[in-house]
Amino acid sequence: MKKPIIEFNNFTFKYRTQKEPTLKDINLTIYENEKILIVGPSGSGKSTLAHCINGLVPFSYEGDITGSLKINGQETKDLDIFTISKSVGTVLQDPDGQFIGLSVGEDIAFSLENDMVPQDEMKQQVIETAKLVKMEDYLQSSLHELSGGQRQRVSLAGVLVDNVDVLLFDEPLANLDPATGQHAIALIDDIQKETNITTIIVEHRLEDVLHRSIDRVIVIDDGKIVSDCPPDELLASTVLEDIHIREPLYVKALKYAGSQITADKKPAHLETLDIKHYKSDLHEWFESTDPSQPIVKTEPILQLKDVSFKYDEQGRTILQDVNFTIDQGEMVSIVGPNGAGKSTLAKVICGFERNQSGTLYLRGEDITKDTIYQRSERIGMVMQNPNHMISKHMIYDEVALGLEKRNVPETEIKERVHETLKICGLYPFRNWPISALSFGQRKRVTIASILVLDPEIIILDEPTAGQDLRHYTEIMEFLLTLNERGVTVLMVTHDMHLMLEYTPRALVIANQGIYADAPAVDILTNETMINEANLKETSLFDLAIRAGINKPREFVARFIDYDREVRQTWQ
Repeated sequence: MKKPIIEFNNFTFKYRTQKEPTLKDINLTIYENEKILIVGPSGSGKSTLAHCINGLVPFSYEGDITGSLKINGQETKDLDIFTISKSVGTVLQDPDGQFIGLSVGEDIAFSLENDMVPQDEMKQQVIETAKLVKMEDYLQSSLHELSGGQRQRVSLAGVLVDNVDVLLFDEPLANLDPATGQHAIALIDDIQKETNITTIIVEHRLEDVLHRSIDRVIVIDDGKIVSDCPPDELLASTVLEDIHIREPLYVKALKYAGSQITADKKPAHLETLDIKHYKSDLHEWFESTDPSQPIVKTEPILQLKDVSFKYDEQGRTILQDVNFTIDQGEMVSIVGPNGAGKSTLAKVICGFERNQSGTLYLRGEDITKDTIYQRSERIGMVMQNPNHMISKHMIYDEVALGLEKRNVPETEIKERVHETLKICGLYPFRNWPISALSFGQRKRVTIASILVLDPEIIILDEPTAGQDLRHYTEIMEFLLTLNERGVTVLMVTHDMHLMLEYTPRALVIANQGIYADAPAVDILTNETMINEANLKETSLFDLAIRAGINKPREFVARFIDYDREVRQTWQ
């Protein structure tokens, strides 16, 4: 019989600043060597559950606890956060937030130095741990020289070196491109199998996590556990769609086709799915749906001609002779590998960074020498990290700030702020301090603070990172509404479904320039482009191929249109 590692018994937690509990009567046991995925809508309590496991609740986030939580048989309320950290190692969503050392080796060694491990023993442990995460060739490298995926490996090594009993990953895919995210899930799986460490993953991207096997999926909604079962059983149920969590796209396609999905058909992995039972349903659905509509061209609004950029005279060139035109009212994705220059391109367009050569035009007017303020009157940008944008303590004040600086009348400010907060799902929290919000909720605050200004062009860096399907849909449908009014929208994103669903066109940034400028569905069904840009082929395309549909690209396009129509009924 397996040994319990984590045991919640009738556990309830209420933050000190709130009236109602965030977690309600939780009963959950996680055993040694298990690999667990925790999912739930934004604000459901899944992050709070993770914070209880790693000791941040109640030692950093104070509140009232009833019931019991034991780790390795010990009540956590009788321990301190340092003792808990020796049993539970946490890899944060943003690895930069947990780096201490200047080099890879120094950072991995930090915990051992605190424990006064002898130097020879320390070096050996650092080397062995670096090999586990495949970073042994980078021990002397600066952390700032590493890619996003490499930094995550280092933060994982810094936890593994402590020989913890539990590895807790807080949204490990949030800041990674699709291919790197797939490698990260494979790495987590390999380490779990090699070390037998109990592994817990908190993540929105369910399909990506199911790239490798999971023992159980814990689903949380409104502070309660609503499901605890193996992935095959979960996907055969209606639990995910009932609380608006995105199911794997191939599973959703089967359900739209009217197929009866059962656990014995192994739906958790497309490779193991018994497809022969579903072929006729998929063919009938495909033939009954309308063809996708072609892109309609309009007049140009933004043009870049021979734009090049590097961060200093001796630095590596990030962008070289970039040329493209964006039409009025377009919605375009900017995709590519981590570190390719996507965010830099956005900063150059907004004027946060100055291109060394080339010209930028807005409605045919040369804006290359315009100030940041001049560009901000017409181009708005929402940054990837919400903490880089927030300057007020209260949600309402943050969203109202830009309007106040523009001397908008107070009554109009209130009306516009309230309407934007409703669209972004933040109206119930309008009088909350921003410090009480989750990362995903803070992201929505920063989006609201730009959307409320009604710019001609809005650029969003990972607009839906950390959002559940309902809030993803609300934000994207709001952006679509703005787009239909004529606002041009550019999105830097790693979300391939967002790219397919909302942006008929995509720019692929790779090798210092525009590697591809094509319809999104063409890019995500082209193996060469996928490999070059660190993207990932959509499972819809694989499903169509396996089902023998002779127009797999059209199948993908029709699913996207159909799925959006269904979710628009949520609004």
